[in-house]
Amino acid sequence: MSLQKDWCYKELMANEASANHRPMEDEYSFYHAVKTGDIKFVKKNLEERAFSNLDDMGILSMNPLTNMKYHFVITVAMITRHCVEGGLELEQSYRLSDFYILKMDSCDSVEEITKLHDIMVLDYTEKMQQFKKNAILSKPITLCIDYIYNHLHDRITVKDLALYTDLSESYLSRLFKKELNISISDYIREKKIETAQNLLMYSNYSFIDISNYLAFSSQSHFIQTFVKQVGTTPKKYRDQYYRTSW
Repeated sequence: MSLQKDWCYKELMANEASANHRPMEDEYSFYHAVKTGDIKFVKKNLEERAFSNLDDMGILSMNPLTNMKYHFVITVAMITRHCVEGGLELEQSYRLSDFYILKMDSCDSVEEITKLHDIMVLDYTEKMQQFKKNAILSKPITLCIDYIYNHLHDRITVKDLALYTDLSESYLSRLFKKELNISISDYIREKKIETAQNLLMYSNYSFIDISNYLAFSSQSHFIQTFVKQVGTTPKKYRDQYYRTSW
């Protein structure tokens, strides 16, 4: 081992020895809260323990930014594993993981990574909370939700869902409204616009690209629907939120 490498190794060991790692029971409580969709606990935990607090972390790199990035990837991996164990659909969980790791990779400050970390944690927690609520839904409605999620880039009709669940259109519409308190068409629009919000915040796609990707009949229809649900235009939304949250 060279003199320089020997010095770096000793420095790393010294930092590791002096670090106060987060107690195992605290980590378990945190991941369990995310897994069970406990929004209140997770928010309190994020307020009390900033992700950038190096006293809670091991030293994986002597570069503070690189060290944060390594810990971010570890946290995403752990949360993904716990959420899958909690019942979150595997593909959805890995899509989220890939999405946030790619966003983290473009961060160039500890502050940006810390903000993105909190957004990521709350996103997973909210999805687990919704999953727990959906767990009490009937099988046909659960199938509808899965179908809608996987076909947001297509034009989805009640007829498509009726064929997929092997139910009549009228019965499925009544059942959907009864269990979710929202019509099928409104639910589809809601999910498409939620996806559009994420694309406006975290991508450079044009409005027409987003409109086409989400299978709106036209860009004007997309804008009208967006304004109706969000209360502002896609342009104003992007101007206000593009990357500001991370």
